[in-house]
Amino acid sequence: MLEKYFVYIIANLNNKKIITYVGWTNNLAKRLQLHNSGKGAKFTRGRKWILIFKKKLLSKKFAMQFEYKLKKDRKFRKEIVNKFINTTLNCF
Repeated sequence: MLEKYFVYIIANLNNKKIITYVGWTNNLAKRLQLHNSGKGAKFTRGRKWILIFKKKLLSKKFAMQFEYKLKKDRKFRKEIVNKFINTTLNCF
C-alpha cells in the first residue's frame, strides 16, 4: 500500500497580519492537532491555526520538494492565501 504525504499551509487569522506556516506530513489531522496543542513546530506554538491549503503527493521526496517550493515562492503562497480569503468571504 502506498503511503500518502501532504503538503499543507496553515494560517493564523487573529492578527491584523495573516501569518502562514508551510509543512509536510503523512498524517494531516494529527499534525494540525499538534500545531494547535502547542506541540508542533516552535514557530506555531501559542497560536490558533486553520488549514487553508493541502496537496496530496505520493512520495516523501515529492512532498519535501513541493514544501520547499512553497516556502521559497512567497508570491505563490500569497495567491493561495488570497484565494482562501476570497472564497471564505464569499460564503457569508
